[in-house]
Amino acid sequence: MKYIQISEFDAPISLLLEADPSEKHIRSYLPDSWCFAAIDAGHIKGICVAKKINTTIAEIFNISVIPKLQQQGIGSKLLKFSFLELASKGIQRVELGTGTFGHQLSFYQRLGFRVDSIIKDHFLNNYDQPIIENGLRHKDMLKLYINLDQVR
Repeated sequence: MKYIQISEFDAPISLLLEADPSEKHIRSYLPDSWCFAAIDAGHIKGICVAKKINTTIAEIFNISVIPKLQQQGIGSKLLKFSFLELASKGIQRVELGTGTFGHQLSFYQRLGFRVDSIIKDHFLNNYDQPIIENGLRHKDMLKLYINLDQVR
């Protein structure tokens, strides 16, 4: 597996939809984003999309790994690669939003992300269809952050 930056135009929408069920949302944050990919045998197996928010802060809008390849460390390595690339671009802090429960939250916390704030009713107000995980509907969004100087 190799980890590289790719063009936003090469980011596969089908893979991005694994992490964000709204193609409309994906198409809103994809322009002018940095896209980092895990590639094996010439095929994208994982992707991370980040966008500069200001001179020192970037937000990760999407990170996804092909479902059958999840739980193999690809996402963790991809995120760590993304941190290095973002730091080389002058980014000092990375933020993201995720649900208040589920495997994604645990994934981010294991990598050092901390809770910054809660956006009440985010998933109710911004998605046409309910987002259900483990039989529960996502309602609120947790905003998480990590300072890149604290990444191990």
